[in-house]
Amino acid sequence: MESVRALSDALDRMNSEMKGDMDMNASDLATLRMLVIREQRGEMVSPHDVASHLKISTASTTKLLDRLAAAGHLERRAHPSDGRARVVVLTQKARTEFFRHFGAHLSSMREVAERYTDEELATIADFVNRLSDAISVSD
Repeated sequence: MESVRALSDALDRMNSEMKGDMDMNASDLATLRMLVIREQRGEMVSPHDVASHLKISTASTTKLLDRLAAAGHLERRAHPSDGRARVVVLTQKARTEFFRHFGAHLSSMREVAERYTDEELATIADFVNRLSDAISVSD
């Protein structure tokens, strides 16, 4: 568990650095990170998904999305199959800026991952995923 705490601390420091570099607060950065991950999975994100992910009110979510849209980081678009619903999508500016700040960290993480076999990485991924699930359970 000491290693997990050390990783958590390193991730906190990385996020703090990125918040400062990108002039964002924690919720802004968490939203961009969520959108990047969901985009890579091919998943659409609604404003409600953002609120649920961050555990904030819809009013707070609206302010957050307004702020990120005004900064050119995201757009609200009509849902492709339900014109009444909206989805939130990253702009190219957000992708470029996010990966410009995160790229060096990502490269370093990939270098570490390359030291392990596919089987070892599968075991590590299983462990990390189970930890994530365990601490994500709502009270």
